[in-house]
Amino acid sequence: MIGEPFAPDFEETFREHYHLVYRTAYGVTGCVEDAEDVVQTIFLRLLRRENPGGFMKNPKGYLYRAAVNLSLTIVQSRQRRAFKEDAEDFAASIPAREPSLAEEIHRRLYEAIAELNPKAAEIVILRYLHNCSDAEIAKVLGTSRGAIAVNLYRSRARLKKLLKATIGNKL
Repeated sequence: MIGEPFAPDFEETFREHYHLVYRTAYGVTGCVEDAEDVVQTIFLRLLRRENPGGFMKNPKGYLYRAAVNLSLTIVQSRQRRAFKEDAEDFAASIPAREPSLAEEIHRRLYEAIAELNPKAAEIVILRYLHNCSDAEIAKVLGTSRGAIAVNLYRSRARLKKLLKATIGNKL
């Protein structure tokens, strides 16, 4: 059911935050269709709730987190589906074209980001996809700048380890 108190502000909210949600989703999934699905899903969910928890205090942070979480779920689902498909028709499947090295690295980077905890993934994406400063990230996520800096340091180290393991073994 559409919540009446929120409905009049919905169009303004959509216009103000559409690009953030889309860009975040596209950056994580690397796919236009998936990014559009994320935007549609998030705003439909928002429209169906009368007063979503956390939204009114920090709409940008709420929508950003929703975009990251839903996008990471799509990436993880794609990994499971690809693994299952590969196992089922390994001998019969021949790719139409080999992905370029840059595409392969990009795909593996976002697979590695999907292995981080959701909070760490949010911070990494805000920093490196949206080019936000530590202070801006802290404001969006409602935490301290120091906590962001520590989390980024740890997340970069974890990503480096994950990428070294996957890229070093498979490329």
